[in-house]
This record gives sequence, structure tokens and C-alpha cells, in this order.
Amino acid sequence: MPGKNSAPFPAFLTALSIVVAIFLIAFAVGKYPVSPADLLRSVFARLTGRDAGLPEAVEIVIWNIRLPRVTAGILVGAALAAAGAAYQNMFRNPLVSPDILGVSAGAGFGATLGIFFGFSLTAIQVIAFVCGLLAVGVVYAISGLVRRHDPVLVLVLAGIAVGTLLNAGVSLFKILSDPHSQQLSNIVFWLLGSLNGIDTRDLASAAPLVLIGLAPMILLRWRVNLLSLPDEEAAALGVEVARLRLVLIVAATLITAAVVSIAGIVGWVGLVVPHAARFLVGPNFSRLLPASLLLGAGFVVATDTLARTLVVIELPLGIVTAMIGAPFFLYLLARTGKTE
Repeated sequence: MPGKNSAPFPAFLTALSIVVAIFLIAFAVGKYPVSPADLLRSVFARLTGRDAGLPEAVEIVIWNIRLPRVTAGILVGAALAAAGAAYQNMFRNPLVSPDILGVSAGAGFGATLGIFFGFSLTAIQVIAFVCGLLAVGVVYAISGLVRRHDPVLVLVLAGIAVGTLLNAGVSLFKILSDPHSQQLSNIVFWLLGSLNGIDTRDLASAAPLVLIGLAPMILLRWRVNLLSLPDEEAAALGVEVARLRLVLIVAATLITAAVVSIAGIVGWVGLVVPHAARFLVGPNFSRLLPASLLLGAGFVVATDTLARTLVVIELPLGIVTAMIGAPFFLYLLARTGKTE
């Protein structure tokens, strides 16, 4: 695989350059374009306390509209990609994504519940976050009761079952919703994901949780590599497999639930981006994690930019990530000949 033999620094530099270019493009396109020169002038003025000499409308677009949205894209993409990389390594399965244990289904059920009963946006986000965590907690509890089978297999199967049950609950509330009000359309739009409307308060609530979840992944990055081995071999090398897997599940679930609660369900990021990162820097988790963070951030910002500029109305983010992610995943399969 090309990524195994490539030098990590040029690969990281390439990924960083792509993310910076996407960041500038995200500001430059849209109904109110902002040139890179105007963006740099405004940022420099904020840092130095000077007057940028820009129209007030440009300053509003930069600081009140584009910056929160682009920052949200970076946060959501990085979190989902990191969770996907951790899950794929932990379960030794390249087809695993962050929602395999039901966190997205739980968050979707919680948000649907909140929208159905007319709760405020903040309450909906809190319910979505809590339900996402509870869903994974139920899955892990079920796996703890079944001890006669492989624990990884039981976790995945329990996650599928609980996720299916929660998705059935979402469908039930969609049927019960009033089709003549905004209730049903709000549920559908949330389930398809969007960065529209995310503000600094949302970022302030989600970012600390993402950082808390990323901390154990970064600190334990060398040990995470050993989870790709059979449990007996990893244990023989001094790894407490069950405890390490639990820590990673909690960390990945926390960051996934945090970003899903503010952005809705954004699919394919946690599945596709770790494969692209693996192609660039190889399977070593100490390199794979930062590469996934960078590429995930760039991927979501790019797809969100397309979602708001492709057509007159804004497309749900989940539709665009699927339209780009699925063909790109097939391309990676064809290019590498296999996934790891």
C-alpha cells in the first residue's frame, strides 16, 4: 500500500495544505464572498486592535456567519474521522464507522423526541447527546451479559440491534408528526445533518467534550496499535485489552455524540476519511490519528461548502457527504486493492 512506505512529514504537509486551501475557499464562495486578502486583513485587525477598513457587512459575514460555520465543519469532521479511525483499529474491521455501536441512532432518537415535543434547540441538543451516550451504554451492558462469544462480535451485533430499534422509534415519531407543520421537516433535516445555524455557543459546548475524548486517544496512541492484534497476543504484550477497548469506546462515543448533537447525523466521514489517511501515512495509529483529524476537517468543510453553493437552496450535509464519500470509498478500494 503506498501509504505504508511514504514519509509521514510530506504526507502531513500535503494534508495540512489541502485543509488550509479548503478553509480559504469556504470563505471565498457563497452569496457573500470574502477574499483571502479581506479575511487576513480582518483577522490581523482583530489581533492588533486596529481598524481593518472593511465594510461592516464583510465583518459580519466573516465573524458571525462563516467563521462559526467553518469552525464547526473542522470540529465535526475531525471528531468523526478520529472516532472512525479508533473504531476501525479497535474492532479490526475497515468497514466500521462511529455509529456502529448506536451512538448516531441514539442521538437521532433523542433529537427526534425533542423536536416532536417542541423543545428548544438547546434542549434538543442536550437530549440528543445524552441519548447517544445511553445507547452505547446499553450496547456495552448487553455485551457484558453475553460471555460465551467473542466480545468484539457481541458488541457489534448488539450495536446493530439497538441501532435498529432506535431507528424504528425515529420512524414511528416521523409517522406521528404533523405533516402540515414544520415538525416533520425539522426532524428529516436534522437527521440528514447540517452546519447551518451552529453558533459560538454550540461550539463552546461541543469543543471541550471533543478535546476530552481525543485526549486518551492521543495519550494511548501506541497501545492502540496493539488492538489490531488478536486479544491473546495483545494481552501477552502487556495490554489490558478489555480496559483499553472500554476507554476507546467511551472516548470515541463522547466525541461522536458531542458533534452529532449540534450538527445532526453526518454519514461516511468516519468510514471514508480513515481509509484516505491510511493511504497517506500507513496504519500506524500514532500517524493515522493526526492525519484523520486533518483530512476529516477538510472533508466536512469542503462538503459543507458544496452543500450551500451547489444549488439555490442549501442541501443537507449528509446527502453531500454520501454523494462524495461513497464513490471516493470505491476509488480507494480499486486503488489499494484492499482495505485495512
